[in-house]
Amino acid sequence: MKFGIFDYIDQVAGQSLARTYDERFALVRAAEAAGFHGYHVTEHHFTPLGMCPSPSVFMAAIAQRTTRLRFGPMVYALPLYHPLRMVEEICMLDHMSRGRLEIGFGRGYSVGEQRYYGRDPAQAQETYAEALELVVKAFTSKRLDFHGKHYNADNVPMQLEPLQRPHPPVWYGVHAPQSARRAGTQGLRVISLDSCQVTADCYAQFRDGWRETQGTRPLPLMGIGRFVVVAKTDEEAVALARPAYARWVASFNYLSKEAGYLLTHPRAPDWEGVVAEGRGIAGSPKTVVKEVLRHLDECSANYFVGQFAFG
Repeated sequence: MKFGIFDYIDQVAGQSLARTYDERFALVRAAEAAGFHGYHVTEHHFTPLGMCPSPSVFMAAIAQRTTRLRFGPMVYALPLYHPLRMVEEICMLDHMSRGRLEIGFGRGYSVGEQRYYGRDPAQAQETYAEALELVVKAFTSKRLDFHGKHYNADNVPMQLEPLQRPHPPVWYGVHAPQSARRAGTQGLRVISLDSCQVTADCYAQFRDGWRETQGTRPLPLMGIGRFVVVAKTDEEAVALARPAYARWVASFNYLSKEAGYLLTHPRAPDWEGVVAEGRGIAGSPKTVVKEVLRHLDECSANYFVGQFAFG
């Protein structure tokens, strides 16, 4: 069992952005000193939900401030990048960190972000799938040839390659058993932000898919992400969690209201709702330890990823 951090780096009211970054760097250093396995940062644009629109820039700074902690995007919004540029950034970060980079890719959950970048949200999944195919092929190519509907590469000399071979570990966020099984057959690492029941169903399928193609090879990290607030007493923790989550969920909903679209994966409107969904834990150290172990057991997970700084 390992522990990690999942971080949106959402806007803090009345605080300079420089201070927010400094506080996150302090959090990352503390996590490494405490023996955490990894730090995972999101990518969002034009919203107070994400003050880290360029994960690569932020992770380059993390690479210089740590020596053991693994880190990576959860996830790069791949349709917003040219995949060749994406490959080069990943290779740089992998070498700068001496092979501590872990990567995740997605199409991006926000219709608004796609529109503001001049992308067609209806093509996001298709663009993402093609870009991912190009990226994976480029990692092991000395000269890259790729011809698709959205991207083409003709005999491109790939001067950079990742330190970890064939490439850094790849993460996949699961929401449905079918996609979890596919991730298992592809040998990916997985994380779920959903309830224990949904996650357990997904991970049962993931293990089946893993055995199909990976045989007796040990299972990879299978994570669950939860909001976590710890204080001296249960009452103090809940009192901290309520207003922090209220601000966070307002940031989470900001862009959907601004750009006028429905969220694919909405969040509960208040802290009590998050706890009822099984996505939040607040309490004394004793209470939190008990709940963390229960969630890991019920989800059949081996990696607990806490969202400790929010709001």
